[in-house]
Amino acid sequence: MKFFFSLLLLTLGLLTHLTPGLAQQLVLSGQITEAATGQPVPFASVFVKGSTVGTTANDNGRYQLSLAQPIDSISASAMGFRPKSRAVGRQPRQTINLALPSAAVSLGEVVVRSTENPAFTILRRVQQHKRQNDKARLEAFEFDSYNRIEASLSDITDRLARRKVIRDMTELAGSMGEMERNAQGRPTVPVFGSEVVSRYYVRHRPVREREEIRHSQLYGAAPRDGTVLSQLLGSSFQDYDFYPNWQVVMGKDFISPIADGWRITYDYDLEDSVMVGQDRCYQLKVFPRRAQDLAFTGRIWITTGTYALRKLDLTVDPKANINFVDQIRIQQELTPTAAGPWLPSRTQVVVGLKPTPKQTGLLVRFTTINSAFVVQKPRELAFYDQPLATAADALKVPAGFWAQNRPDTLSAQEARTLTVLDSVGKLPSVRTFLEVADLVVNGYQPLGKRELVEFGPVAYSYNWNNVEGNRLRAGLRTTPNLSPDWLAQGYVAYGTRDGEFKYGVSADRIVNRPNWTVLSLKHSRDVDLVALLDNDIALESPLFEVAARFGNIKPLLPLWREVTSVSAQSDLFHNFTQKVTLRHQRFDPLYNFAYYTGPDQTPAAPTAHRFQLSEVVLESRYAPGEVLVQNQNHRTAVGLMKWPVFTLRYTAGLNNVLGSDFAYHKLNLAVSQSLPLGQLGRTEYVLDAGYIPSTVPYPVLKAHLGNESPIYTSNAYNLMGYFEFVSDRYVSLHAEHYFEGLLINSVPLLKKLDWRLVATGNVLQGSLREANRSTTPLIDASGLPTPTFRALGAAPYVEVGYGVENILKFIRVDFLHRLTYRDLPDVRTFGVKVCAQFKL
Repeated sequence: MKFFFSLLLLTLGLLTHLTPGLAQQLVLSGQITEAATGQPVPFASVFVKGSTVGTTANDNGRYQLSLAQPIDSISASAMGFRPKSRAVGRQPRQTINLALPSAAVSLGEVVVRSTENPAFTILRRVQQHKRQNDKARLEAFEFDSYNRIEASLSDITDRLARRKVIRDMTELAGSMGEMERNAQGRPTVPVFGSEVVSRYYVRHRPVREREEIRHSQLYGAAPRDGTVLSQLLGSSFQDYDFYPNWQVVMGKDFISPIADGWRITYDYDLEDSVMVGQDRCYQLKVFPRRAQDLAFTGRIWITTGTYALRKLDLTVDPKANINFVDQIRIQQELTPTAAGPWLPSRTQVVVGLKPTPKQTGLLVRFTTINSAFVVQKPRELAFYDQPLATAADALKVPAGFWAQNRPDTLSAQEARTLTVLDSVGKLPSVRTFLEVADLVVNGYQPLGKRELVEFGPVAYSYNWNNVEGNRLRAGLRTTPNLSPDWLAQGYVAYGTRDGEFKYGVSADRIVNRPNWTVLSLKHSRDVDLVALLDNDIALESPLFEVAARFGNIKPLLPLWREVTSVSAQSDLFHNFTQKVTLRHQRFDPLYNFAYYTGPDQTPAAPTAHRFQLSEVVLESRYAPGEVLVQNQNHRTAVGLMKWPVFTLRYTAGLNNVLGSDFAYHKLNLAVSQSLPLGQLGRTEYVLDAGYIPSTVPYPVLKAHLGNESPIYTSNAYNLMGYFEFVSDRYVSLHAEHYFEGLLINSVPLLKKLDWRLVATGNVLQGSLREANRSTTPLIDASGLPTPTFRALGAAPYVEVGYGVENILKFIRVDFLHRLTYRDLPDVRTFGVKVCAQFKL
């Protein structure tokens, strides 16, 4: 649910919203409770019989309903309860509480013959029938899907209420009626809403998915270009399935209450036998054995004949080890298909975010309604090659469309909220905050009224190092407003110490969108670092790259690098991307460097200081299950990677082509994955192997990435020095295991801290042929010593670590030990490194 983080930035970061408005002729308020226990009934429906007027109670069962005309009675209903009505008087303001009786019937399906908990018998039968009820057994299925999202600010602080954008939205809301209030009676302020209708297709064996966004409308604080967000709000990202052992919620692996090892995590009570629609069901109460575990509490309903999951109403305990979340509630109803397995027909999810108890919170409600189910009719594999497809006119929703095609009826409060949000997005103060948020998230600032180009990335505008001095950088890139099929960008930089200009330009042409065929041309001349060459995976962290290029960069061996390349890429089939690149590079080291230009490697043999490379690079990337979204001239991967991602790269150096100096071959294979392990946590790993059978100077070989900074970096060797080891053949493994709250949750004095343990390990086995050891002399042409490097011996390089993350919600501290090559001079065998990270 990565889009949720963007939603958080576009709300809490925007600081927007509404407040109460003008009083109506009749205002009803109160609380909906259970008649038997007096406990509140969350999200109960409160309505006027025979009309579409109504509202929905909040998570504490409280409601408020404003009416323009007097009525005789008001009714309330909720799943699992019988409706209840009360007479309404003539006073302008009235408090009417309703206690709903249970819809339970007498239990007659389970005969208890021993002292065992009868719920356990039912759960065992659920396991026995799991395969026949699980939608994964279907060869294929498809359905129409409607998704609605409503996001509101709650518990608005006085300081925030004084912001201009909040005042503007409050005045707007006041002109349209009274807004919804939370359990404490304080008004909530809606900031964002959306409605999306789509057709969703799934095929198993092989697993393929496709969603066609047919209509999408964003309300309130929505970004300028809503195409990407529209895709992220469809069914592809709202799939709650409790038949697998783990359900991913907010990027966390929660144990399903019907998981295979259910008794390890949960306890159960058999409460009743009730009718859910036309199905007789067992009503089971479920609760985790430890409140801090990533597990659910609530109720599930199991059919008596087929032992299928018919309905669920689950929450996450506030004590669960998850940051910034004060509530998660999931309600779902499922329906059987003609083939047997059940599919979700209606899902409602409520997520409450709050950085601290005293800060403004964000309440988000998701509603998904599925219909028109078709099963066992798979489409051709090519049909699924584009997992997300958006109709060209999806954002051009005609007037009255939602009123005619919305599968449920909005309450009066919901309708008023969407009406207010439709006007909120036009407020100048809201647009200003959206532009600021977009700049923070994407790093680019649009220029001009037509917004044909953008300035950025802003984070790269300034840097300092001891080679360039103060580095000033300005960059531009085109937007889809200029051309949806072209992306052109460029930058110019200047160093105050070296007095040199640096620059880079590129152009991408999108030739075909379904298989994302792109032609690219790039040229740049800039200062680069030998220690960072050929380390694409580690440099995916912008923070590490910026830190590495700041300060004293001489140990990383700076050089001038001029690159010209032409490339083409295309998806050969689903998630299998091919790329070919023709590249020419010029290197001019800014440190003492030389290499032998011939086979004679005696001290008197001729050497050179600069060199050129002409290369052909072939790359294949296979990422099964990866979801890609397009915003016209960009394509971005979103979501967790459920399966390993394979990247194979072959580089051929061409001698005497455009002045190149070497012929060589390089082969590299990388495998990465985020592997869920349920209660044991999650493991992320990168397996990398490379082979260079040719004889070339060390800048062309593999310089393993060390890290001498105090900042912890996942894909670097954190106790290895910069440019310490070089190889021409190697295999490495970077692994991190996140225990979540597995161990600390068991320690009474520590579990309240919400800390989480993490373990790391880096292993590198490599070697260097003698021919490559001696390609560079010990001194350069001027008689100065050249940098030295080492090759790994028979033993691998190994470092392990253990640490604690989530300190103060965002700090991670790692304690690292270097286990091999400890006797070398100037090495660190133990280190403590810190990093900041935002994780739920």
